[in-house]
Amino acid sequence: MSDSGAVLPWLVIRQDDNGNRYRVGRYATKDEAQKIADSLDDRGHKQLYWVERIASPAL
Repeated sequence: MSDSGAVLPWLVIRQDDNGNRYRVGRYATKDEAQKIADSLDDRGHKQLYWVERIASPAL
């Protein structure tokens, strides 16, 4: 963990109809991030949501 607070290595990413990508949020666990992505995806909108892990910073 860093001095700046909690480690949130899991991202939820959204891609819109035009291929633009946006970070929706950062989460502590993959399960938490996947639940958010699934709930957004279940809304039936044309957006695509997925989970990615960000790389750990080098020490």
